[in-house]
Amino acid sequence: MRTNLGPLGLNAVCLLQGCTVVGSLDGELNRVFLVKPAAGLLPEILAGTLRLVTGILNVEVDHPLLIPRNSPNVTTIPPGLYDRTPVTYYGSTVWNGYANQPAAQIVGVSESRAFRVSGAGIVADIDTGVDPNHPALKGVLLPGYDFTRNQAGGSEMNDVSHYTGTSCSSCQSAFVTQSSVALLDQSSVALLDGSPLVAFGHGTEVMGVIHLVAPTARLMPLKAFRPDGTGNLSDIVRAIYYAVQNRANVINMSFDLTSSSSELSSALNYATGRNVLCVAAAGNAGRREIVYPAALQSNVVGVASTSDFDARSSFSNYGNQIVWVAAPGEEIITTYPFGTYAAASGTSFSAPFVSGTASLLLNLRPGINQSQLASALTHEKYVGPDMGYGRLDIYRTLAGR
Repeated sequence: MRTNLGPLGLNAVCLLQGCTVVGSLDGELNRVFLVKPAAGLLPEILAGTLRLVTGILNVEVDHPLLIPRNSPNVTTIPPGLYDRTPVTYYGSTVWNGYANQPAAQIVGVSESRAFRVSGAGIVADIDTGVDPNHPALKGVLLPGYDFTRNQAGGSEMNDVSHYTGTSCSSCQSAFVTQSSVALLDQSSVALLDGSPLVAFGHGTEVMGVIHLVAPTARLMPLKAFRPDGTGNLSDIVRAIYYAVQNRANVINMSFDLTSSSSELSSALNYATGRNVLCVAAAGNAGRREIVYPAALQSNVVGVASTSDFDARSSFSNYGNQIVWVAAPGEEIITTYPFGTYAAASGTSFSAPFVSGTASLLLNLRPGINQSQLASALTHEKYVGPDMGYGRLDIYRTLAGR
C-alpha cells in the first residue's frame, strides 16, 4: 500500500484494522509498504477496508508471478555450445562458442567496439539470482540482494543445494529447454527436470548476455524469483526501488505480467525520473497481447525475439504496444551456474542484448534518459510489422542512424 502516514502511523492503523506491517518496499522513501492480514482475514477484504482510511493513498493485493520458462521450441543443441576453445574476453577466460556466437555477430557486438565502448555503469537484473563464482562474471559482479530470503547477496546457488543437496562440478555445459536442463557428457537429464528448479539458472543466463554485450559494466543481481520461477509483485517493486537507490543505471526485467499494477508503474516512474534506463521482455506466449512492464512504453523498452534469420520467433509476443525493438532470442549461448554454459531461447534472452546496449550508450552519453534511449533504438533493421523499430543493430544505435 501507499501512504503518507509513515511507519508509526501505519502501525497504528494496522493495530485497529487487523494487519501487520511487514516492511517498506521503497526503501528510504517510506511511502510504500507491504502489510499482512491477520489470520482468517482475506486480503481483498483488508484492502477494501484500508482504502477507506484517511492517509492511505493506494492499496493493491500482492500476488504471485511466474518468470517465463525458456521456449519449448528449441530442439537441437547449437554447434557453438560444443566450442569450448578458451578465449580471453575483457579480462576473463570464456568459451569461444559464447564470445563469438551467431547472435553476437547479428547484433554487431564486435562492430560496436569501433566506438571504443565496452559498457559503463551498473546494470541490475531482477531475476533468479546469479552464480557469483562463474569465471566469466565474477570480476564484474556486485553483491546485490536476495528478496526471497531478505538477505544481502544475489546468489542463486543456495537454491540448488537446498533442493537437491548436490553439486554439478562435472557438468560441461547445459542445454536449457522449457522445463529441464540436459547436461552434456552425462547420460541422464538430471538436477532440474521434474524438480522445483525449473527456473534455476535463468538469472545467470540473462547476466551472461548482458556481459557479452557490455563486458565492463558492473552487474547487480537482484533475486526476486525462486528456482521454481515464482515470485511476488511486492518483491519486484522492492527490487526496482533498491536498484535505483543503490546507483543502478540500467534495470533488466526478463519477466512479464498479464495485469497492470499501479505500484509497479510508480516504481518505474521513480526509476526513469532518476535517469535509470529500463528494459523488459515482451513475453513468450506467441501472441499479440498486452503484458507488463513492456507495455509501459514511457518508462520501459519492450523487447521481442527474432531468429538468426531476422524472423519473429514463433514463441515471441508481438505488437507495437509492447514491442519497441527486437533482438535474437533463439539458442543463445550464455553463462550457466557451476561455471559452465547453456543454450536458451526466449524473450528473456533478447532483452539483455538491449540492456547491454544501454550500458554501451552510457559510455558515449553519460546521463542519457529513458526517452533518449528509446530514440536511439529507432535505427534498427526492419523485420516486419508488429516488431517495433526492428531487430537491434548496436552499431546503428550507437551511431544514431
